Amino acid sequence: MGKYILAIDQSTQGTKGLLFDESGKLTARADIPHRQIINDLGWVEHDPNEIMKNVYDVCRNVLVKAEVGPEEIAALGISNQRETSLMWDKKSGEPIMNAVVWQCARAEEVCRRHEEAGEGKIVREKTGIPLSPYFPAAKWQWMMENISAAACLAKEGNLACGTIDSWLVYNLTKKKVHKTDYSNASRTQLFNLHTLTWDEQLCRSFDIPIEALPEVVMSDSVFGTTDLNGLLPNEVPICGVLGDSHGALFGQNCRRPGEIKATYGTGSSVMMNIGEKYLASENGLVTSLAWGMDGKVSYVFEGNLNYTGAVITWLKDDVQLITSPGETEALAKAANPNDETYFVPAFTGLGAPYWNAKARGILTGITRTTGRNEIVRAAVDCIAYQITDLVKLMRKESGRKIEELHVDGGPTGNRYLMQFQADQADARVSIPALQELSGMGAAYAAGISAGLYDKEKIFEQMQHTEYEPQMAAEKREKLYSGWQKAIEQVLIR
Repeated sequence: MGKYILAIDQSTQGTKGLLFDESGKLTARADIPHRQIINDLGWVEHDPNEIMKNVYDVCRNVLVKAEVGPEEIAALGISNQRETSLMWDKKSGEPIMNAVVWQCARAEEVCRRHEEAGEGKIVREKTGIPLSPYFPAAKWQWMMENISAAACLAKEGNLACGTIDSWLVYNLTKKKVHKTDYSNASRTQLFNLHTLTWDEQLCRSFDIPIEALPEVVMSDSVFGTTDLNGLLPNEVPICGVLGDSHGALFGQNCRRPGEIKATYGTGSSVMMNIGEKYLASENGLVTSLAWGMDGKVSYVFEGNLNYTGAVITWLKDDVQLITSPGETEALAKAANPNDETYFVPAFTGLGAPYWNAKARGILTGITRTTGRNEIVRAAVDCIAYQITDLVKLMRKESGRKIEELHVDGGPTGNRYLMQFQADQADARVSIPALQELSGMGAAYAAGISAGLYDKEKIFEQMQHTEYEPQMAAEKREKLYSGWQKAIEQVLIR
């Protein structure tokens, strides 16, 4: 067996290749961005073939960078952007169109029809998820209704529906395997969390051929083998596949009920492990599967946010208030402490816990003295406020205190943001030294599955930076109350 685990972290902005040694240490990383294809309607797409090319390229690049021979790879793990949906021809392997990204709200009308037909409750009861264009079921139905090739391929029995993980597995195994894991399946809005199977009634309702969906298997099972398009001298097992947020939960070692983490990416996911029994939320959280491992599944509460790290990208690329994300920390600290500007980043609606697709963004509370610093601070603060919305709700629904919040992702390098997050959430914020938690989680799952890692000892090496709450309760409550008032201004009922 080789001594290295290779992880592919296929995210919204790009693809990373991560190489971990036999002790679980990250030895090298390679990155390649891909295009964000956005039209005049705000629809967001990715080119699946571009992503696949980048996967092979980052794998090659990370081995060169680490000076590790291809024969040293023991296994492959995959973490992926979730809910991004695509369809392809099983015979040719060609996508019928670009992948529809999780952020894209084009299927809003599809969801409205299902809601008007009275299907919202049954969808929520079976899948743990409220009707929303965010999830694949409505996206796939939109494709069935608007892309003629979809119906033709379905009639022939050659249609494949999948999320990014199953697209990668299909190509990595040379079109032999169409599988997904429990974490990704639970996010499609077609997977029954009680029976742990694709739900025939929901598939009929969304007009999705159940035979076009991937086989659902344990996250730590062997999905197939790959030589990475000829890069490796021998095929190695793909034996750790997790949606990116689930990978981060595992990488943070949140394997026990009550442990919670927040991933800061383009959007964000706040996720709490709730154990081996299904629990329903009545207040805007969703219930999903953390993973399937060791022959059993674990459930989670989760809240998803459309725009967190993407707000910083907006500041840089669209309104050009900054030239690099690193500037935001100093600008936020320099802002007038008495300024009451709030920014609600509802560019394409609001995710959890509001689930309001029609909401649009707002900058409110501006006075004559509000300037660049204050606007940047409001944009940074909105990230922490959105995370806090979900932490507060998880406290309420789980009955647990939540004294520690595990966090990961690029924005966690912003010291102002992390202290403000600890203050607003009223919880210790714990940041691991390694920030690639999604890819690390998939790598560790693969390494454990392949027998290279011990599942208890592998997490012992992790080091953390911690931020303790410092803000007075009165000030914290005043600031959060202002955030709630700003949210009320954008909600469309």
